[in-house]
Amino acid sequence: MRILGLDYGDKTIGVAVSDPFGWTAQGVEIIQRTNENEYKKSLARLNELITQYEVEKIVLGFPKNMDNTEGPRCEKTRAFKDRLEKRFPNIPVILWDERMSTIAANRSLMEADLSRAKRKSVIDKMAAVHILQGFLDGNK
Repeated sequence: MRILGLDYGDKTIGVAVSDPFGWTAQGVEIIQRTNENEYKKSLARLNELITQYEVEKIVLGFPKNMDNTEGPRCEKTRAFKDRLEKRFPNIPVILWDERMSTIAANRSLMEADLSRAKRKSVIDKMAAVHILQGFLDGNK
């Protein structure tokens, strides 16, 4: 069973996938969005990835504030979750607390001595990896 991890943003969606055993998360790609309200191409690409990797579950990063409250990003993420559930009715979509995922991803990339430009080009994919790995580790 493979699980897809998503880091949803206004302009990008970072994508990660688990190994077939559900032990590790690997970055797949970053889906670029031309504008905040464009979903058709994003959902079509996610459909291709779901088919390719035989995904049975989606973990969607849920960007709570550090004080555990929900802000406007949470509302947008819930709306995207609804779109995912409508498009993929047979695949459960789980919201996963993503606090610190981008910070952790950035730290990992800095430790790998990547330039700021290179970090920027992969940060969303790495954040998706951290979200998915957190879910996998939390559900062993």
